[in-house]
Amino acid sequence: MSENEKTHRVVIVGSGFGGLFAAKALKSADVDVTMISRTTHHLFQPLLYQVATGILSEGEIAPSTREVLKRQKNVRVTLGDVTGVDLEARTVTSQALGSSTVTPYDSLIVAAGAQTSYFGHEEWAPRAPGLKSIDDALEVRARIFGAFEMAEIETDPEIRSEWLTFVVVGAGPTGVEMAGQIAEAARNTLRDNFRSIDPAEARILLLDAADAVLGSFGDRLSAKATTVLRKLGVEVELGAKVTGVDLTGVDIVGADGESRRIGARTKIWAAGVRASRLGRHLSEQVGLEVDRAGRVPVQDDLTLPGHPEVFVVGDMATLKGYPGVSQFAMQGARYAAKTITTRLAGKPAPAAFSYWDKGSMATVSRFNAVASIGNRRFAGFIAWLLWLGVHLVYLIGFKNRITTLINWAVTFVGNDRSERVISHHQVVGRVVVSRQGMTPLGMPPTDPDE
Repeated sequence: MSENEKTHRVVIVGSGFGGLFAAKALKSADVDVTMISRTTHHLFQPLLYQVATGILSEGEIAPSTREVLKRQKNVRVTLGDVTGVDLEARTVTSQALGSSTVTPYDSLIVAAGAQTSYFGHEEWAPRAPGLKSIDDALEVRARIFGAFEMAEIETDPEIRSEWLTFVVVGAGPTGVEMAGQIAEAARNTLRDNFRSIDPAEARILLLDAADAVLGSFGDRLSAKATTVLRKLGVEVELGAKVTGVDLTGVDIVGADGESRRIGARTKIWAAGVRASRLGRHLSEQVGLEVDRAGRVPVQDDLTLPGHPEVFVVGDMATLKGYPGVSQFAMQGARYAAKTITTRLAGKPAPAAFSYWDKGSMATVSRFNAVASIGNRRFAGFIAWLLWLGVHLVYLIGFKNRITTLINWAVTFVGNDRSERVISHHQVVGRVVVSRQGMTPLGMPPTDPDE
C-alpha cells in the first residue's frame, strides 16, 4: 500500500453502548479503529441498580472491552481519559497514568456518555451518590447494606431511625427501580438476618419535584407503578424539591410549599444527568451552544457543522427531541459507522438519521414491571417478562447471560441476594460515619465535608 493509500483511521471515544456498537459495526470495514475509553469495560448501565442492590455482580454487566472485541482485528483498545479534541488538526488527546497521548483520526465518533447532574449543587455528590458507573454502584451497595449493619449496633433510637431511612431522589426509571429493590431487600432478603433491628421497619422514600412517577410512560403506567411502590411500603412524595443534603438527612420543600427535614443516612441521587464535558469542548470549536443538559445539537447526520468527519452519538447528542436512552446510542453508532463505510465506498450518503423508538421499560418489583412500546402499554407480570427478555438479549456475552439468569432466579424466586459483600475499606473509610464523627474503629472520616 502506498503512502497515499493509508487505511482510513477511525477514533471512537467511549466504550459504552455508542462506542461499542460503533466498533462492532465497523468489523468488516477496511479501516483502522482506535477506541479510547477511561474504563477497561463496557457497561450495561440499565442494570447498574441490580449491582447496587446485591442482585448481580459487577462483572456480569461490565465485561472487559478487550475481551468483547478480541476477535475484531481492526480495533485497538486504549485506556485514557480524553482531555481534548482538535477539530482542525484532527487529533484526540488523552491521558492515562500521567502520560499524554495524541491520536490522529480521519473520522471521529464521540460517544463519551453522561454523568449525574446535581443541578448546580455538586457539593451534594459525596452525600448522595448517583448511579452512572461501577464505582457508583459499589458505593451505593456499601451504603445500603452498611446502613443496616450500623442500625444493628446503634443504641440511640433517633440515630438508628436515620440509618434505617433511605431517600431516593428522582422518580424516573432508575429511581423507581432503586426504591423498589431497597424495599424488597428490606422486607424479604434481610428478614431474620438481624437480632436488634427488624429490616422490614426500614423507611424508603422516593422524592421528585415532578408531579408523576415515570412521567414519560403515560398516566396509566405511572399510576400503576405508584400503586405497586406504595404496596411495597415505599413512600412516594411528588412535588418535593430537595434544597439541601448533608450527612444526616435532606431538606425539602414539599408540594404544599412547606420546608421540612428528613433524617436519613443513606441518600441516592437519580434525578438528572448531564453530558460529558467533551460536549461543550466540541461545541465551542464550531460556535454552537450546548443545551441545559450539556448535549451537542448535531445535524441530521449526527455530525458537527463544518465537520462531516465528526459524529456525536448517544447521551452527548441532541436531535429532534430524541430520548437519551441506550437505543438512541446504539442506533446512532450504527448509523455513523454506515456513513463512514458508505463514504469510503464512494456511494451516496445514507438518508438523514431517524430514530426508531423501541419503547421504554422499568421494573417496579419482582414479577412486576411497566412497558411502553409504541402505542401499546403493558404492566405487571407480562411487562416483567418482556423486560427480562429484552435485557438478556442486549447483555454482552453468552456467559454473562447465563449467570445473570441464574442470579435472577435466585433473587426473584428465592429472595436471596448473593452480592452483598462490603469491603473493610468501604465500611471503615467512607460509608458508616458514626454520630461522634468517627468510624467504628476510631479512624477519622474521609468525607471531605467532615
